[in-house]
Amino acid sequence: MKLDSVAGENSVYRSEEKLKELFGFVPTKTVNPDAEYFDQTDVYRLQKLAVESGKKRIILFIYDGMDWQTTWAAAINKTGEVAYREGRGTGLHFQDYRGTTTDFGYFVTSPHNDGTDVNVNRQIVTSPGGDTPGGYDPVEAGDKPWSIPKDADYPIAKGKNTVHAFTDSSASATSMTSGIKTYNNAVNVDFMGREVLPIARQLQNDGWHIGVVTSVPICHATPGSAYANNVHRYDYQDITRDLIGVPSVFHPGALPGCDVLIGGGWGDKKDKDGKQGKNFVPGNPYLTETDLNAIDVANGGKYVVAQRTPGKRGQEVLREATAEAIAKNQRLFGFFGIDGGHLPFQTANGDFKPTGSRRSKAEKYSEKDIAENVTLTDMSLAALATLEAQGEPWWLMIEAGDVDWANHSNNIDTSIGAVLSGDEAFHNVTRWIEQHGGWDDTCLILTADHGHYLVLEDPEVLTGK
Repeated sequence: MKLDSVAGENSVYRSEEKLKELFGFVPTKTVNPDAEYFDQTDVYRLQKLAVESGKKRIILFIYDGMDWQTTWAAAINKTGEVAYREGRGTGLHFQDYRGTTTDFGYFVTSPHNDGTDVNVNRQIVTSPGGDTPGGYDPVEAGDKPWSIPKDADYPIAKGKNTVHAFTDSSASATSMTSGIKTYNNAVNVDFMGREVLPIARQLQNDGWHIGVVTSVPICHATPGSAYANNVHRYDYQDITRDLIGVPSVFHPGALPGCDVLIGGGWGDKKDKDGKQGKNFVPGNPYLTETDLNAIDVANGGKYVVAQRTPGKRGQEVLREATAEAIAKNQRLFGFFGIDGGHLPFQTANGDFKPTGSRRSKAEKYSEKDIAENVTLTDMSLAALATLEAQGEPWWLMIEAGDVDWANHSNNIDTSIGAVLSGDEAFHNVTRWIEQHGGWDDTCLILTADHGHYLVLEDPEVLTGK
C-alpha cells in the first residue's frame, strides 16, 4: 500500500473545502496548494483502505513524541555518521526495511483546538472550541519535517504572526484511530464531547480480535485512544475499564474489552487524584485491585494475567501466561513497570543507566527492576502470538511511549535509547510476520504521533568521533 491516496495532489491541505470538512472551519493560513504532506487523520483512512483491500492483520506501530529530528539523532548515534539531512533517512531498521513494498511520508498533527474544559464526573465538555484553534501555517513552520521554522515560536503556539494550537498525544491518537479532529486531552470524543468509534471497535464489531501493547501505562493517551472513550485523558482508571471490558463512567454497561492488553503501570500508587473524578479508587492510579481481580481467569474473568512478580523474571512470567492464554483460548493481560508507571528506560548505549537532564534527575534501577520487567519486543511478540492463535483477522497497536517521556525531560540519552528499543521491537515484528504467513495479508503502519521540537545544532557530536 502506498501513500498516494492521501499525499501530494490528494492532500487535504490543498483544498479549502476539505479542510472545512475536517476541522469544521477553515484554519487561518492553512490552505497550501502545493502541500505534499497529509494529515494525521489519514492514518485512520489508510487503515480503512487496508481492510477494504483484504488485509487480515493490521499493525499500527506508534512512536509517541518522535519527530524527524529525534529519528535523525538515533540514526546518527547508531551508525556513527551523519548519513542524511533530509527525507526518509537510513540507519534504523524501520528506515531500511525493504522486505515488502514500503513508502515514506509526513503529516500535520494539529488538533481541532486547545483549551477545552470538561466535567469528568458527568463526561461532558463545558467549553466547546476552547480558546486556541488548530491549523498549520507552512510559511511559519516549514513544509517539511526537516525544515527550519521561520518563526521559532510558532510550533509552540506563541507565533508572532500566526497562532495555532499544537497537538497532545490524545488528540493525535484519536485522529489516527477515529479519523476526526478533536481537542487536546480528548479520548475518542469530538470537540463537543460526543462519542466516536475507533477503528479497533469497528473491526471488533465485525469479528476482529484486538490487541494493545505499550511501554508506558496501559491507559495513557495513545493506548487509551486505541479503544476507550473519555472526555479527558487523565481519567486513567475509567479508561482502563473500557480497555478490559468492565463498567466505566462513560460505558456503565461495559465495552467488550481488548483481547490482548500489555503494558506498564505496575508499582505506582496514589491516595488522591482529582483529575480522575469522584470515582477514583486510592491505590494504583491506572488499575484498581477490584478490576484486576475481576478480569483474572482465576476468579472467573476472561484474562490470563501476567504481572511483575517479585523473584521471577518478567520474560518468564509473560511467556508462561502467553502459553496458558493460547492453550486455553483465553485473553491475555500483562502489567509491568516500575514506580512511575513506565518500563525501565533504555539508554543510547543499550544499557539501563540513564543520565540526568536539565529538567530531571537520572532514574536509577535495581537489578530486580530490570530482571522482573519485560521489553517492548517481549510484549509485542506475546501479543502477536496470542492474536494469531485466536485467529485472523486481528488489529494490534504497539506504542513505544517512552520516546515521549524522554523528550519531555529533554533527555537525549533516553530519547535515543527509546527509539532504538522501539526499533528492535519493529525488527522483531517484521521477522515474526515473515515467519508467519508473510505480508500478503498484513499491513503495518509505523508513525510518530507528534514531535517535541528537538533541535540538533551539531549533529556530528552524536557520531562519537
